Amino acid sequence: MTLPGAAPLPALVPAASEGRLIASHASTMAVGQLAVMAFGLTDTLVAGRHSELSLAALSVGSATYISVFVGMMGMLQALMPVWSKLYGAGLNHAIGPSFRQAWYIAGVGAVVGATALLAAGPVLQGFAVPQAVLSEVLPYLNVLALALPMGLAFRLGSTICQALGQPRWVTALQMGGLAIKVPLTIWLGLGGFGLPAMGALGCALATVLAYALMLAGMLAVLRWDAALRPFRLLRWPEAPDVRQLRAFAALGLPAGLAVLVEVTSFTLMALLIARMGATASAAHQVAANAAALLYMVPLSIAIACSARVGWALGAQQPERLEQALRAGALAIGVWAVCVASALWLLRSQVAALYSPFAAVQAMASGLLAWVALYHAAD
Repeated sequence: MTLPGAAPLPALVPAASEGRLIASHASTMAVGQLAVMAFGLTDTLVAGRHSELSLAALSVGSATYISVFVGMMGMLQALMPVWSKLYGAGLNHAIGPSFRQAWYIAGVGAVVGATALLAAGPVLQGFAVPQAVLSEVLPYLNVLALALPMGLAFRLGSTICQALGQPRWVTALQMGGLAIKVPLTIWLGLGGFGLPAMGALGCALATVLAYALMLAGMLAVLRWDAALRPFRLLRWPEAPDVRQLRAFAALGLPAGLAVLVEVTSFTLMALLIARMGATASAAHQVAANAAALLYMVPLSIAIACSARVGWALGAQQPERLEQALRAGALAIGVWAVCVASALWLLRSQVAALYSPFAAVQAMASGLLAWVALYHAAD
């Protein structure tokens, strides 16, 4: 069963094209994911040129924000197979109501996450973050508490687009967000045209404005795109369905916690390293940003494989499922070997791109050697 105007079921294509489907989906997603990660890259470059203190504050603040955001995001991303399976089975009429129930999950996550960011001060003090760094971190997190609900809402929209084989809109909006984010970050972070340089705080303000415009674009796509309109995704949500929300929680909470545990290790390192001074924090921020940036390609491959697996399950085609997994594993293996080798050889040059300070470059170069080994395994 296919609604008028809906995209044809991707699960029904010839099996031989499975690798090409994953490559097409993943490459589209990778461009968008790299655009989002370029938000952090832009912040790092601008803060690094503002001062070592701003870069150190960005290291602590971004690590704290990412821990909260990624944990909440993991819960929403885990729902993609639910909708891709419905799509593969041809149950298009059930996708809209199911998607609207997920807004309740996103709403709770936004409240919990924003509260955690606003109350982060005592936790950071407990880790003995230097007062000079803390004085810049707390305003940074207060501003990003506004960005988090918009970021989660955008992520929910991008998840349903990926599940329904429409990643192009996600990528277009992420690229548009980057086009807004870069000049705003440079302006607000380094000053000009009558505004003082705000360092890390300016980076946060630029992020809020970029996410607001990205979310507005995503809502327009979900409402008016020809391929998505038949699913009626943005109708007024039905009353909470306890059974469905419980099923969402059973799927999303373990996934979110698994991601949270992994990302929190980076946050703890950032907080502990902050006690060693601004130079150490700045070098850690360089290494952490490079690691996150490189991870976006294998993540995109994994997302594409997840969508294909859901479609195969819904269409009851187990042989397609196996082909999707094999194609994804091969692509990720090739990426890991090539990129880890390149980073190992070019680690000094990469460090120099991030910061003009010799002390930061020297320390970051050593850390990037470990990032290369870590990335290959990750």
